[in-house]
Amino acid sequence: MTGYCLEIGIEEYGKAFALQKRLNRARRNNTIPDTVVLLEHRPCFTVGRKGGFDHILVSNEILAAEGIQVYETDRGGDITYHGPGQLVCYPIFDLNGFGCDVHSYVRRMEDVLIGTLKNFGITADRRKDYPGVWVGAAKIGAEGIGVEQWVTMHGVALNVCPDLRHFSFIVPCGIYNLGVTSMAEHLGYAVNMNKVKKEVCSQLSAIFQLTLENVSLEKIMKITEGHVLHE
Repeated sequence: MTGYCLEIGIEEYGKAFALQKRLNRARRNNTIPDTVVLLEHRPCFTVGRKGGFDHILVSNEILAAEGIQVYETDRGGDITYHGPGQLVCYPIFDLNGFGCDVHSYVRRMEDVLIGTLKNFGITADRRKDYPGVWVGAAKIGAEGIGVEQWVTMHGVALNVCPDLRHFSFIVPCGIYNLGVTSMAEHLGYAVNMNKVKKEVCSQLSAIFQLTLENVSLEKIMKITEGHVLHE
């Protein structure tokens, strides 16, 4: 199967969320094929369906000084951080093509991160009772999934070289007793984001048996014109 890969760069979370909704609706209507969005976010905390505003540990003044915005969203999970240096992957996949199995999809997305990290010399794995991908007792990849009529939204976030200090402003994912790490912290040097993107795409292609074709934002906006949600 052939799918789209859309690379955006650094984007504000609200705009990316609106884009996801647009693409999700277009995929449900078969206007676009399975599509992967790769981007980084401007600094923000996002709060999922499990809540987590009480897991913000600093004042609004500190958030403002650090340029961190807070968003409520409809993905699964608690609170997490997004920011530059963290690669976010939002697959807009029709699970009818993947057995209509959400649990299998979640594991495959974890495998994408585990395989990516392995190719950079980092051994990562799952941790029982905790979603995401871990290096020992520290989370290196977060996961929060949404599904609308069997079409996915949201996805995974891989800590390549973000400002880990910002994670200390929250209780990440509501987990008090475990840490957060990044590829840069683990390896001891800065990792090239473009190389990580390339490897994530390679893993997605292999695990989901997709041939990913690069698409521009301009083209995909034109294709999905009329699929804006008015809420």
